[in-house]
Amino acid sequence: MRYYPVYLDLMDQRAVVLGDGPVATDKAALLREAGAVVTVIAAGDYRPGDLAGARIVVDASGDSKVNRLAWEEAEAAGILINVLDRPEQCRFIAPAIVRRDPVVIAISTSGESPFLASQLRVRIERLLGTEWGPFTALVGRIRRRLREQAVPIATQTRVYRRLLQADLRSMLRAGRTTAAYAHAATLAERSAQWRGRVAIVGAGPGDPELLTLRARELLFDADVVLHDALISPETLALSGPDTRLEAVGKRGGSADSVSQESINARLIELAADGHFVVRLKGGDPFVFGRGGEELQVLVDAGVDVIVVPGITSALAAPAALGIPATLRGTSSSVTITSGHSEDLDERLVELARVSDTLVVLMARARLAQIARVLAAAVGASTPAAVVGNATLATERHVIGTLANIAALADRQQIQAAATLIVGQVVSAAPRSEGVLEAPTARG
Repeated sequence: MRYYPVYLDLMDQRAVVLGDGPVATDKAALLREAGAVVTVIAAGDYRPGDLAGARIVVDASGDSKVNRLAWEEAEAAGILINVLDRPEQCRFIAPAIVRRDPVVIAISTSGESPFLASQLRVRIERLLGTEWGPFTALVGRIRRRLREQAVPIATQTRVYRRLLQADLRSMLRAGRTTAAYAHAATLAERSAQWRGRVAIVGAGPGDPELLTLRARELLFDADVVLHDALISPETLALSGPDTRLEAVGKRGGSADSVSQESINARLIELAADGHFVVRLKGGDPFVFGRGGEELQVLVDAGVDVIVVPGITSALAAPAALGIPATLRGTSSSVTITSGHSEDLDERLVELARVSDTLVVLMARARLAQIARVLAAAVGASTPAAVVGNATLATERHVIGTLANIAALADRQQIQAAATLIVGQVVSAAPRSEGVLEAPTARG
Protein backbone atom coordinates (compact mmCIF):
# COMPACT_ATOMS: atom_id res chain seq x y z
CA MET A 1 0.00 0.00 0.00
CA ARG A 2 1.69 3.17 -1.19
CA TYR A 3 -0.79 5.71 0.16
CA TYR A 4 -1.56 6.04 3.86
CA PRO A 5 -5.22 7.07 4.32
CA VAL A 6 -5.81 10.01 6.66
CA TYR A 7 -8.44 12.67 7.33
CA LEU A 8 -7.04 16.20 7.64
CA ASP A 9 -8.41 18.85 9.99
CA LEU A 10 -8.22 21.96 7.80
CA MET A 11 -10.40 24.22 9.91
CA ASP A 12 -9.03 27.78 9.60
CA GLN A 13 -5.93 26.48 7.79
CA ARG A 14 -4.59 28.06 4.63
CA ALA A 15 -5.17 26.10 1.44
CA VAL A 16 -4.06 27.13 -2.05
CA VAL A 17 -5.66 26.09 -5.33
CA LEU A 18 -3.81 26.83 -8.54
CA GLY A 19 -5.89 27.21 -11.68
CA ASP A 20 -8.98 29.06 -12.85
CA GLY A 21 -11.08 26.37 -14.57
CA PRO A 22 -14.11 24.41 -13.35
CA VAL A 23 -11.96 21.72 -11.73
CA ALA A 24 -10.11 24.32 -9.68
CA THR A 25 -13.44 25.85 -8.67
CA ASP A 26 -14.73 22.45 -7.49
CA LYS A 27 -11.57 21.73 -5.50
CA ALA A 28 -11.74 25.14 -3.83
CA ALA A 29 -15.37 24.56 -2.88
CA LEU A 30 -14.59 21.20 -1.24
CA LEU A 31 -11.75 22.73 0.74
CA ARG A 32 -14.02 25.53 1.95
CA GLU A 33 -16.60 22.96 3.05
CA ALA A 34 -13.86 21.46 5.23
CA GLY A 35 -13.33 24.86 6.88
CA ALA A 36 -10.12 25.82 5.10
CA VAL A 37 -9.21 29.40 4.24
CA VAL A 38 -8.78 29.04 0.48
CA THR A 39 -6.69 31.15 -1.86
CA VAL A 40 -7.24 30.58 -5.58
CA ILE A 41 -4.42 31.64 -7.87
CA ALA A 42 -4.79 31.58 -11.65
CA ALA A 43 -2.03 29.71 -13.47
CA GLY A 44 -0.64 32.84 -15.08
CA ASP A 45 -0.52 34.66 -11.73
CA TYR A 46 1.41 32.06 -9.75
CA ARG A 47 4.89 33.01 -8.55
CA PRO A 48 7.25 30.94 -6.35
CA GLY A 49 6.60 31.97 -2.75
CA ASP A 50 2.81 32.12 -3.17
CA LEU A 51 2.44 28.86 -1.26
CA ALA A 52 4.05 30.14 1.91
CA GLY A 53 2.06 29.25 5.04
CA ALA A 54 -0.22 26.79 3.27
CA ARG A 55 -1.11 23.45 4.82
CA ILE A 56 -2.27 21.96 1.55
CA VAL A 57 -2.03 22.79 -2.17
CA VAL A 58 -4.03 21.56 -5.14
CA ASP A 59 -2.52 22.33 -8.51
CA ALA A 60 -5.32 22.20 -11.08
CA SER A 61 -3.62 24.58 -13.48
CA GLY A 62 -2.82 22.03 -16.19
CA ASP A 63 0.36 24.04 -16.90
CA SER A 64 3.51 21.90 -16.85
CA LYS A 65 5.75 24.81 -15.84
CA VAL A 66 3.45 25.76 -12.95
CA ASN A 67 3.25 22.10 -12.00
CA ARG A 68 7.03 21.85 -11.72
CA LEU A 69 7.54 25.11 -9.84
CA ALA A 70 4.66 24.48 -7.40
CA TRP A 71 5.91 20.95 -6.74
CA GLU A 72 9.43 22.17 -6.02
CA GLU A 73 8.18 24.92 -3.69
CA ALA A 74 5.83 22.59 -1.80
CA GLU A 75 8.49 19.91 -1.43
CA ALA A 76 11.00 22.40 -0.08
CA ALA A 77 8.51 23.78 2.43
CA GLY A 78 7.05 20.41 3.45
CA ILE A 79 3.58 21.32 2.20
CA LEU A 80 1.20 18.58 1.07
CA ILE A 81 0.53 19.00 -2.66
CA ASN A 82 -1.60 17.29 -5.27
CA VAL A 83 -0.87 18.01 -8.91
CA LEU A 84 -3.85 16.82 -10.91
CA ASP A 85 -3.20 13.96 -13.33
CA ARG A 86 0.44 13.74 -12.29
CA PRO A 87 0.74 10.96 -9.66
CA GLU A 88 4.50 11.39 -9.44
CA GLN A 89 3.90 14.96 -8.21
CA CYS A 90 1.37 14.12 -5.52
CA ARG A 91 2.05 13.87 -1.80
CA PHE A 92 -1.61 13.04 -1.29
CA ILE A 93 -4.50 11.84 -3.43
CA ALA A 94 -7.93 13.42 -3.15
CA PRO A 95 -10.40 10.54 -2.81
CA ALA A 96 -13.95 10.23 -4.00
CA ILE A 97 -16.11 11.03 -0.98
CA VAL A 98 -19.36 9.65 0.36
CA ARG A 99 -20.81 12.09 2.88
CA ARG A 100 -23.33 11.03 5.46
CA ASP A 101 -22.27 13.57 8.06
CA PRO A 102 -20.81 12.81 10.51
CA VAL A 103 -19.89 9.70 8.51
CA VAL A 104 -17.37 10.37 5.76
CA ILE A 105 -16.15 7.55 3.50
CA ALA A 106 -13.13 8.18 1.30
CA ILE A 107 -12.47 6.00 -1.75
CA SER A 108 -9.16 5.85 -3.56
CA THR A 109 -7.76 3.69 -6.34
CA SER A 110 -4.22 4.95 -5.60
CA GLY A 111 -4.46 7.09 -8.69
CA GLU A 112 -5.11 4.13 -11.01
CA SER A 113 -8.64 5.09 -12.00
CA PRO A 114 -10.48 8.15 -10.68
CA PHE A 115 -13.43 6.99 -12.82
CA LEU A 116 -13.76 3.74 -10.87
CA ALA A 117 -13.43 5.63 -7.59
CA SER A 118 -16.35 7.85 -8.61
CA GLN A 119 -18.42 4.81 -9.62
CA LEU A 120 -17.73 3.13 -6.28
CA ARG A 121 -18.78 6.32 -4.55
CA VAL A 122 -22.16 6.27 -6.29
CA ARG A 123 -22.69 2.61 -5.41
CA ILE A 124 -21.91 3.17 -1.75
CA GLU A 125 -24.15 6.22 -1.65
CA ARG A 126 -27.03 4.07 -2.84
CA LEU A 127 -26.30 1.38 -0.25
CA LEU A 128 -25.95 3.84 2.63
CA GLY A 129 -29.04 6.03 2.65
CA THR A 130 -29.13 9.52 4.10
CA GLU A 131 -30.49 8.06 7.36
CA TRP A 132 -27.00 6.85 8.25
CA GLY A 133 -25.92 10.38 9.13
CA PRO A 134 -28.57 11.03 11.82
CA PHE A 135 -28.29 7.40 12.94
CA THR A 136 -24.57 7.87 13.60
CA ALA A 137 -25.32 11.05 15.55
CA LEU A 138 -27.94 9.14 17.56
CA VAL A 139 -25.46 6.37 18.42
CA GLY A 140 -22.93 9.04 19.36
CA ARG A 141 -25.37 10.57 21.82
CA ILE A 142 -26.07 7.19 23.41
CA ARG A 143 -22.33 6.48 23.57
CA ARG A 144 -21.61 9.70 25.46
CA ARG A 145 -24.40 8.92 27.92
CA LEU A 146 -23.10 5.40 28.55
CA ARG A 147 -19.56 6.67 29.08
CA GLU A 148 -20.78 9.25 31.57
CA GLN A 149 -22.52 6.45 33.45
CA ALA A 150 -19.30 4.37 33.42
CA VAL A 151 -21.06 1.48 31.71
CA PRO A 152 -18.60 -1.38 31.01
CA ILE A 153 -17.29 -1.59 27.45
CA ALA A 154 -18.77 -5.06 26.92
CA THR A 155 -22.22 -3.77 27.83
CA GLN A 156 -21.74 -0.69 25.64
CA THR A 157 -20.88 -2.90 22.67
CA ARG A 158 -24.01 -4.95 23.26
CA VAL A 159 -26.08 -1.77 23.29
CA TYR A 160 -24.56 -0.53 20.04
CA ARG A 161 -25.25 -3.88 18.40
CA ARG A 162 -28.87 -3.75 19.49
CA LEU A 163 -29.22 -0.20 18.17
CA LEU A 164 -27.93 -1.46 14.81
CA GLN A 165 -30.45 -4.31 14.84
CA ALA A 166 -33.45 -2.17 15.79
CA ASP A 167 -35.70 -0.32 13.36
CA LEU A 168 -34.08 3.02 14.12
CA ARG A 169 -32.74 3.66 10.62
CA SER A 170 -36.14 3.07 9.03
CA MET A 171 -37.69 5.43 11.59
CA LEU A 172 -35.14 8.12 10.73
CA ARG A 173 -35.65 7.51 7.01
CA ALA A 174 -39.36 8.15 7.54
CA GLY A 175 -38.64 11.41 9.39
CA ARG A 176 -39.62 10.06 12.82
CA THR A 177 -36.55 11.49 14.51
CA THR A 178 -38.07 12.14 17.94
CA ALA A 179 -39.51 8.62 18.10
CA ALA A 180 -36.18 7.13 17.04
CA TYR A 181 -34.28 8.94 19.81
CA ALA A 182 -36.86 7.90 22.39
CA HIS A 183 -36.72 4.27 21.27
CA ALA A 184 -32.91 4.28 21.31
CA ALA A 185 -32.87 5.69 24.85
CA THR A 186 -35.28 2.98 25.98
CA LEU A 187 -33.16 0.24 24.45
CA ALA A 188 -30.03 1.58 26.16
CA GLU A 189 -31.70 1.89 29.57
CA ARG A 190 -33.29 -1.56 29.49
CA SER A 191 -30.43 -3.63 28.13
CA ALA A 192 -31.01 -6.35 30.71
CA GLN A 193 -34.64 -6.74 29.63
CA TRP A 194 -34.26 -6.97 25.87
CA ARG A 195 -36.63 -9.26 24.06
CA GLY A 196 -35.31 -11.29 21.19
CA ARG A 197 -36.46 -11.11 17.62
CA VAL A 198 -36.61 -13.53 14.70
CA ALA A 199 -36.41 -12.76 11.00
CA ILE A 200 -37.61 -15.50 8.65
CA VAL A 201 -35.54 -14.79 5.54
CA GLY A 202 -35.58 -16.28 2.06
CA ALA A 203 -32.10 -17.03 0.71
CA GLY A 204 -33.26 -17.36 -2.89
CA PRO A 205 -32.28 -20.21 -5.24
CA GLY A 206 -28.59 -20.28 -4.31
CA ASP A 207 -26.58 -17.47 -5.90
CA PRO A 208 -25.86 -14.94 -3.11
CA GLU A 209 -26.17 -12.11 -5.64
CA LEU A 210 -29.89 -12.91 -5.83
CA LEU A 211 -30.44 -12.13 -2.16
CA THR A 212 -32.56 -9.07 -1.45
CA LEU A 213 -30.80 -6.06 0.06
CA ARG A 214 -32.92 -6.48 3.18
CA ALA A 215 -31.80 -10.11 3.53
CA ARG A 216 -28.14 -9.10 3.27
CA GLU A 217 -28.60 -6.41 5.90
CA LEU A 218 -30.29 -8.75 8.38
CA LEU A 219 -27.69 -11.47 7.83
CA PHE A 220 -24.92 -9.07 8.74
CA ASP A 221 -26.74 -7.78 11.83
CA ALA A 222 -27.84 -11.17 13.22
CA ASP A 223 -26.56 -12.63 16.47
CA VAL A 224 -27.40 -16.15 15.30
CA VAL A 225 -28.30 -17.58 11.89
CA LEU A 226 -30.20 -20.87 11.77
CA HIS A 227 -29.79 -22.03 8.19
CA ASP A 228 -30.99 -24.82 5.94
CA ALA A 229 -28.53 -27.48 4.78
CA LEU A 230 -28.43 -26.33 1.15
CA ILE A 231 -27.60 -22.67 1.79
CA SER A 232 -24.39 -21.92 -0.12
CA PRO A 233 -21.17 -21.09 1.78
CA GLU A 234 -20.97 -17.84 -0.20
CA THR A 235 -24.34 -16.78 1.20
CA LEU A 236 -23.39 -17.69 4.77
CA ALA A 237 -20.18 -15.68 4.34
CA LEU A 238 -22.35 -12.54 4.17
CA SER A 239 -23.08 -12.91 7.88
CA GLY A 240 -21.46 -10.50 10.34
CA PRO A 241 -18.04 -11.21 11.86
CA ASP A 242 -19.58 -12.05 15.25
CA THR A 243 -22.62 -13.94 13.94
CA ARG A 244 -22.98 -17.54 15.09
CA LEU A 245 -24.05 -20.03 12.40
CA GLU A 246 -26.15 -23.09 13.23
CA ALA A 247 -27.03 -25.66 10.57
CA VAL A 248 -30.56 -26.97 11.06
CA GLY A 249 -31.22 -28.47 7.66
CA LYS A 250 -33.57 -31.39 7.15
CA ARG A 251 -32.27 -33.97 4.68
CA GLY A 252 -34.95 -36.51 3.74
CA GLY A 253 -34.53 -39.21 6.37
CA SER A 254 -30.85 -38.51 7.10
CA ALA A 255 -29.69 -39.37 10.62
CA ASP A 256 -28.26 -35.90 11.14
CA SER A 257 -31.48 -34.13 10.17
CA VAL A 258 -32.99 -31.68 12.64
CA SER A 259 -36.69 -32.09 13.30
CA GLN A 260 -39.05 -29.18 12.72
CA GLU A 261 -40.05 -29.33 16.38
CA SER A 262 -36.40 -28.92 17.42
CA ILE A 263 -35.98 -25.95 15.09
CA ASN A 264 -39.08 -24.29 16.50
CA ALA A 265 -37.88 -24.81 20.06
CA ARG A 266 -34.42 -23.45 19.25
CA LEU A 267 -35.86 -20.28 17.69
CA ILE A 268 -37.99 -19.63 20.78
CA GLU A 269 -35.05 -20.37 23.08
CA LEU A 270 -32.71 -17.93 21.32
CA ALA A 271 -35.35 -15.22 21.22
CA ALA A 272 -36.05 -15.70 24.93
CA ASP A 273 -32.34 -15.13 25.59
CA GLY A 274 -32.59 -11.75 23.85
CA HIS A 275 -30.89 -12.67 20.58
CA PHE A 276 -31.67 -11.36 17.13
CA VAL A 277 -32.05 -14.51 15.04
CA VAL A 278 -32.23 -14.98 11.29
CA ARG A 279 -33.94 -18.17 10.17
CA LEU A 280 -32.41 -18.52 6.71
CA LYS A 281 -34.35 -20.73 4.32
CA GLY A 282 -33.68 -21.62 0.70
CA GLY A 283 -35.84 -20.02 -1.97
CA ASP A 284 -38.86 -18.26 -0.49
CA PRO A 285 -39.69 -19.32 3.08
CA PHE A 286 -43.42 -19.44 2.34
CA VAL A 287 -43.18 -21.65 -0.77
CA PHE A 288 -42.81 -25.23 0.51
CA GLY A 289 -40.34 -23.93 3.09
CA ARG A 290 -42.41 -24.36 6.26
CA GLY A 291 -42.00 -20.67 6.91
CA GLY A 292 -45.69 -20.36 7.65
CA GLU A 293 -45.46 -23.04 10.32
CA GLU A 294 -42.50 -21.37 11.99
CA LEU A 295 -44.21 -17.98 11.86
CA GLN A 296 -47.28 -19.36 13.61
CA VAL A 297 -45.22 -21.05 16.34
CA LEU A 298 -43.23 -17.88 17.01
CA VAL A 299 -46.31 -15.64 17.08
CA ASP A 300 -48.01 -18.05 19.49
CA ALA A 301 -44.91 -17.85 21.72
CA GLY A 302 -45.06 -14.05 21.75
CA VAL A 303 -41.87 -13.58 19.73
CA ASP A 304 -41.50 -10.52 17.50
CA VAL A 305 -41.15 -11.79 13.91
CA ILE A 306 -40.41 -10.18 10.58
CA VAL A 307 -40.55 -11.94 7.20
CA VAL A 308 -38.30 -11.22 4.23
CA PRO A 309 -39.37 -12.95 0.99
CA GLY A 310 -36.85 -14.61 -1.29
CA ILE A 311 -36.81 -15.54 -4.96
CA THR A 312 -38.47 -18.93 -5.11
CA SER A 313 -36.61 -21.72 -6.88
CA ALA A 314 -39.89 -22.58 -8.60
CA LEU A 315 -39.39 -19.53 -10.83
CA ALA A 316 -35.62 -19.06 -10.61
CA ALA A 317 -34.71 -22.60 -11.68
CA PRO A 318 -36.52 -22.45 -15.05
CA ALA A 319 -35.43 -18.84 -15.54
CA ALA A 320 -31.79 -19.90 -15.08
CA LEU A 321 -32.25 -22.04 -18.22
CA GLY A 322 -34.05 -19.32 -20.14
CA ILE A 323 -37.37 -21.10 -19.67
CA PRO A 324 -40.24 -18.71 -18.88
CA ALA A 325 -42.89 -20.06 -16.52
CA THR A 326 -45.49 -18.32 -18.67
CA LEU A 327 -45.22 -17.37 -22.33
CA ARG A 328 -47.82 -15.61 -24.41
CA GLY A 329 -49.41 -18.04 -26.82
CA THR A 330 -47.86 -21.05 -25.06
CA SER A 331 -48.54 -20.93 -21.32
CA SER A 332 -50.96 -18.75 -19.40
CA SER A 333 -50.80 -20.63 -16.11
CA VAL A 334 -48.17 -22.17 -13.86
CA THR A 335 -48.63 -24.61 -10.99
CA ILE A 336 -46.06 -25.26 -8.27
CA THR A 337 -45.98 -28.41 -6.18
CA SER A 338 -43.48 -30.41 -4.16
CA GLY A 339 -42.03 -33.82 -4.87
CA HIS A 340 -42.47 -34.61 -1.19
CA SER A 341 -46.20 -33.85 -1.09
CA GLU A 342 -48.58 -36.44 0.32
CA ASP A 343 -50.75 -38.28 -2.23
CA LEU A 344 -48.43 -36.88 -4.86
CA ASP A 345 -49.25 -39.25 -7.71
CA GLU A 346 -52.97 -38.51 -7.68
CA ARG A 347 -52.41 -34.80 -7.33
CA LEU A 348 -49.83 -34.73 -10.14
CA VAL A 349 -52.32 -36.11 -12.63
CA GLU A 350 -54.88 -33.47 -11.74
CA LEU A 351 -52.35 -30.61 -11.70
CA ALA A 352 -50.72 -31.59 -14.98
CA ARG A 353 -54.05 -31.67 -16.81
CA VAL A 354 -55.16 -28.20 -15.68
CA SER A 355 -51.80 -26.35 -15.88
CA ASP A 356 -49.87 -25.14 -18.88
CA THR A 357 -46.59 -25.24 -16.94
CA LEU A 358 -45.97 -27.55 -13.99
CA VAL A 359 -43.01 -27.01 -11.65
CA VAL A 360 -42.15 -29.74 -9.16
CA LEU A 361 -39.74 -28.72 -6.40
CA MET A 362 -37.52 -31.30 -4.68
CA ALA A 363 -38.32 -33.73 -7.47
CA ARG A 364 -35.03 -35.64 -7.75
CA ALA A 365 -35.61 -38.46 -5.26
CA ARG A 366 -38.79 -39.65 -7.02
CA LEU A 367 -38.06 -38.29 -10.49
CA ALA A 368 -38.55 -41.56 -12.38
CA GLN A 369 -41.90 -42.21 -10.72
CA ILE A 370 -43.03 -38.61 -11.15
CA ALA A 371 -42.13 -38.66 -14.86
CA ARG A 372 -44.06 -41.91 -15.39
CA VAL A 373 -47.16 -40.53 -13.69
CA LEU A 374 -47.03 -37.30 -15.69
CA ALA A 375 -46.35 -39.12 -18.96
CA ALA A 376 -49.48 -41.20 -18.45
CA ALA A 377 -51.47 -38.03 -17.81
CA VAL A 378 -50.22 -35.64 -20.51
CA GLY A 379 -48.10 -37.74 -22.87
CA ALA A 380 -44.55 -39.10 -22.81
CA SER A 381 -43.42 -36.62 -25.49
CA THR A 382 -44.24 -33.59 -23.32
CA PRO A 383 -41.09 -31.43 -22.98
CA ALA A 384 -39.42 -31.50 -19.58
CA ALA A 385 -36.30 -30.12 -17.90
CA VAL A 386 -34.50 -30.81 -14.65
CA VAL A 387 -32.08 -28.39 -12.99
CA GLY A 388 -30.04 -28.90 -9.84
CA ASN A 389 -28.10 -26.25 -7.92
CA ALA A 390 -29.84 -23.62 -10.03
CA THR A 391 -28.01 -20.27 -10.36
CA LEU A 392 -24.81 -21.66 -8.80
CA ALA A 393 -21.52 -22.37 -10.56
CA THR A 394 -22.19 -26.07 -9.89
CA GLU A 395 -25.54 -25.96 -11.71
CA ARG A 396 -26.39 -28.99 -13.80
CA HIS A 397 -29.40 -29.35 -16.02
CA VAL A 398 -30.88 -31.62 -18.67
CA ILE A 399 -33.64 -31.00 -21.19
CA GLY A 400 -35.69 -33.76 -22.76
CA THR A 401 -39.17 -35.25 -22.54
CA LEU A 402 -41.09 -37.03 -19.84
CA ALA A 403 -40.05 -40.28 -21.52
CA ASN A 404 -36.32 -39.78 -20.97
CA ILE A 405 -35.87 -36.99 -18.43
CA ALA A 406 -35.11 -39.31 -15.50
CA ALA A 407 -32.44 -41.19 -17.48
CA LEU A 408 -30.86 -37.93 -18.59
CA ALA A 409 -30.75 -36.68 -15.00
CA ASP A 410 -29.09 -39.92 -13.89
CA ARG A 411 -26.53 -39.66 -16.66
CA GLN A 412 -25.62 -36.10 -15.64
CA GLN A 413 -25.55 -37.09 -11.95
CA ILE A 414 -27.90 -34.32 -10.91
CA GLN A 415 -28.19 -34.45 -7.15
CA ALA A 416 -31.04 -34.04 -4.66
CA ALA A 417 -33.35 -31.03 -4.36
CA ALA A 418 -33.49 -30.55 -8.14
CA THR A 419 -36.45 -28.87 -9.84
CA LEU A 420 -38.55 -30.41 -12.61
CA ILE A 421 -40.24 -28.19 -15.22
CA VAL A 422 -42.89 -29.71 -17.49
CA GLY A 423 -44.75 -28.06 -20.37
CA GLN A 424 -44.46 -26.62 -23.86
CA VAL A 425 -42.52 -23.61 -22.51
CA VAL A 426 -39.50 -25.92 -22.23
CA SER A 427 -39.32 -26.41 -25.99
CA ALA A 428 -40.45 -22.85 -26.74
CA ALA A 429 -37.65 -21.28 -24.69
CA PRO A 430 -34.86 -19.83 -26.90
CA ARG A 431 -32.09 -21.61 -24.97
CA SER A 432 -33.64 -25.07 -25.30
CA GLU A 433 -34.59 -24.92 -28.97
CA GLY A 434 -33.29 -27.89 -30.92
CA VAL A 435 -31.66 -29.67 -27.95
CA LEU A 436 -34.62 -31.44 -26.38
CA GLU A 437 -32.86 -34.81 -26.52
CA ALA A 438 -29.37 -33.62 -25.62
CA PRO A 439 -28.17 -33.58 -22.00
CA THR A 440 -26.28 -30.45 -21.09
CA ALA A 441 -24.51 -29.24 -17.98
CA ARG A 442 -23.21 -26.01 -16.56
CA GLY A 443 -20.28 -25.72 -14.18
